[in-house]
Amino acid sequence: MTVTVAYLGPAGTFTEAALWKFHEQILPDVTVQPLPVDSPAMALDAVRSGDADYACVAIENSVDGPVTPTFDALAAAPGVQIYGETDIDITFAIMMRPGFDSATIRTFSTHPVARQQVADWVADNLPEVDFIPASSNAAAAQAVAEGRVDAAAAPERAADLFNLEVVARDIADVRGAHTRFVLVGRSGVPCPRTGDDRTSVVFNLPQRPGTLVGALTEFALRGVDLSRIESRPTRTNIGTYRFHVDLNGHIDDAPVAEAISALYLRCDDLTYLGSWPAARREGEQVRNNTVARIAEAHAWVERIRRGDIPERRNPE
Repeated sequence: MTVTVAYLGPAGTFTEAALWKFHEQILPDVTVQPLPVDSPAMALDAVRSGDADYACVAIENSVDGPVTPTFDALAAAPGVQIYGETDIDITFAIMMRPGFDSATIRTFSTHPVARQQVADWVADNLPEVDFIPASSNAAAAQAVAEGRVDAAAAPERAADLFNLEVVARDIADVRGAHTRFVLVGRSGVPCPRTGDDRTSVVFNLPQRPGTLVGALTEFALRGVDLSRIESRPTRTNIGTYRFHVDLNGHIDDAPVAEAISALYLRCDDLTYLGSWPAARREGEQVRNNTVARIAEAHAWVERIRRGDIPERRNPE
């Protein structure tokens, strides 16, 4: 069986590296056909149109924060759902054409998010360089190979692909930087619950005082931990926003399901983006998991219904 996975290309990007990691972790028994595209929106559109089975897109970076083009693309139209996530450690190689005199570098290219992660190195080593933004890090390397730019920051694999010379390796202003990627397919049945999951929703609220506080209270009252919340403009009117929320938990967890049901009653629009196994880095723990306590509470109520009245709230 062959599945097509769209990703931010060309070959040699961190997104391509995440794609092959998903192949190992989530799609090990199929043949993967990569489909390079020019943006996260195009990758998701390929899934919606049926040109791809999945899209691999970056969603969050530990240095620069949310990857806003992905957030906007996920919210732009219905019909897609997240089925997995993975983390990629981020370091860069600085590359140029073989034989090019590094002392004459005048133009430098990389993706704008990557620029923030090598800014100190560039300031120290290429203080007079002009920055040329690229659609991806590998596209920057390709521009160097084609002579349109003097140097680029990209994954070292891009230097091999485009026959470039690496002049500096392991460049990262912040050590331990990483990017989270998600695997997105057409909407369907959520991934099975594992007990360490993440759920994502996007919602709009009525323009009235207190609506956001009320919406977030639905999670707080049920002990559902929000691992991330972002706001993005709706692009319709100034001052109107769409909220992206990641929760620790699964739609099959009672507190998560109850919170999302309550949120539904408060929203003008609510989109479910999936529940999937969380990719935890070493030492990272779920900050608050109330599922066991909810089960205890339900059992306590059931005892009352049977006439087995407990003497106190928590007999243990």
